[in-house]
Parts: sequence; structure tokens; C-alpha cells
Amino acid sequence: MSKVKVSIIGGAGYGAAEILRHILVREDVELLRISSKDYIGSSVSQVHRNLPGYDHIKLQDISPQECAHGADIVFLAMPHIITAKVAMELFDLNVRIIDLSGDFRLQNLEDYTRDYAPQHPCPERLGTFVYGMPELNSEAIKSAKHVASPGCFATGIAMGLLPLADANLLTNANIRTVAMTGSSGSGVKPQAGTHHAVRVNNLKAYKILHHQHRAEIVQTLKQAGAQSISLDFVPVSAPLVRGILAVSQIDLPAEHDQTTIQAIYEKYYANHKLTTVRPAGAPAEVAAVSGTARVEIGIDTRIDEDTNSRTLCITSAIDNLIKGGAGQAIQSFNLMTGKPAHFGLDNPGLWP
Repeated sequence: MSKVKVSIIGGAGYGAAEILRHILVREDVELLRISSKDYIGSSVSQVHRNLPGYDHIKLQDISPQECAHGADIVFLAMPHIITAKVAMELFDLNVRIIDLSGDFRLQNLEDYTRDYAPQHPCPERLGTFVYGMPELNSEAIKSAKHVASPGCFATGIAMGLLPLADANLLTNANIRTVAMTGSSGSGVKPQAGTHHAVRVNNLKAYKILHHQHRAEIVQTLKQAGAQSISLDFVPVSAPLVRGILAVSQIDLPAEHDQTTIQAIYEKYYANHKLTTVRPAGAPAEVAAVSGTARVEIGIDTRIDEDTNSRTLCITSAIDNLIKGGAGQAIQSFNLMTGKPAHFGLDNPGLWP
């Protein structure tokens, strides 16, 4: 069997742990190298305790070019800004890139400088990466040289709204979304906001209406067919480790009833094996998707007799580290290597 040769740059975080968890057990993948600025010389088993038996694989302090040498595909699993600078050293090489950071998701430089950093290391590259959401861009991902894997909130929220955009039901629409996320979304390094003592019995809104994924969500929905939309997004830190639950509401004309909307969703996701549209009125739940690359979507509506308008409520649930992170990157990897997006990712989850 011909194996796809893979390297990972940025091997110490949760994203790298999930990539490794999925590729180390695959017979069609050969892991060449893992580079890191942390835990240099340590084995994969020492850094990621869920991966025993891989003491021979070490994290190395090597250059991006050396890490990528001989690889077919390189995963970049580092924070923004750092990632873009590393990517600049790889662009001229004959290697395909899957980037898990936010450095190349946005097409508009103004969005990036407002939400991520005052400057972008290579602004001319914005808009040149394929956005790695298989439910929207599967054909483009297959032939892409460079893929920008979506953010976790952006995935959870956009997945709940893509069918509406595709059906031209997100035109001149105001979307109101509250989405709750687990602490792992803040990364492997401890921070005040993810400290157990202040999170375990707490719910806390943050970056209200100004989260960095807002522009990414709007951009994604417009690519899917939405026009002249606005998004009011309130993120909430939740007392759980994994998972995102997004609750999105929009107003629609009364004639778009529950049955019509349900059919739109079921048709859109009919060929996407990892997405489940719940029966009408049944909400999505994090416990059903935690530990998997699956997405659960629930649809409910209410008609207002006074205004003759209908409120549509969409709940969508994902695991933020898998579908919202490394698992979605693996979906792009699958498509780029000639396999279906769900390959190796369709194992059942845990319940409860």
C-alpha cells in the first residue's frame, strides 16, 4: 500500500493530539516528523498521555523546511501569527498544507487586523487558501494545495445555517446566536478564564458581539448563498471540557413552516455521513457528538400571530476539538488524498 507521508508542525497542543490520535492508527499514513518549541526531545506518549506505545516518535526542534522534507501534506497546529510566519517558509516547497489556525481563513485584511492582530505577516496570501469545510467546499478541497481549516465556533454555527443560505433564506436576515463552548477551546496552556475553580460551576459570556469568529461565519454563509446578513453572536464559556452548542434564531415569513425547513436541511445534508438532522422539534445535544467528528442539528419554529412572522431556532452541536478542529482537518486530508471525508471518522461516540 502506498502511504501518504505526513508531518506536523506544532506538536504539543490539543490540535496535534487529535491529529495524532486519528492518523497513527491508519495504515495508509506514514508520520515523518513532529516539530515543536515545547517538550523538545519528549515522546508523543509523554506529551499526549492518551497515546501510549509511541515512545519512538519524538518532538523535535527543527526548521519548518526540515520538518516538511519529503512530506506530501503538512499539518500546521500553532497559534495565529506564528503559523503564518511558518507557512511563508513552506509556500515554495512541493508540499500541501492544512492549517488549523485563523491566519488564512479570512479573505478580508480588515477583518483579520480587527479580530486577530494589527498586521498580517503575508496579507497577499489571504483568499488563496481553500476554506476547509467539506459540507461547503468538498470539490475545491480535493485539489487544493493549501487549506485553511475552519474555527470551532465558526463550524458549529455555520453548519446550523448552511442549508438556509443555500436555499436563499438568508437574505437581509439578522441572525442571533448564543453558543456555549468547552474549556479545551482555549488551548493547552492554562489561562485565568479556563481555570477549573472559576469555570466548573459557572457560565460566563465573553467577547460579546466581538468574537474573532464572527467575520468568518458571515464570510462562510455568504459563500453558501447568504446576502446582506448581520450576525449578533454571544459566546459563552461552559463548565465542560469538550463541545459546542450553538442556538441560532432568525425571523422568516410565515409560509416557511416546520415541514418545509426540515426538508431543506435533510436534503442538504443527505450525502454527509457525519451530519445528523434531528426529527422536527428535537434539539441537538453535545453529549451525542462529544469525542466524534459528527454534527447534530435540531430545528424548531414558532409563528407570531400578531406579526405573521415565524421565528426559526436552530440548535447545532459539535465536539470543538474534532469537528471544530483537528477532525475537520482530517476530513480535508481525506478529500485531498482521494478518500471520502468521513473515512476513519465515522466511529460511534459515547453515550452518555
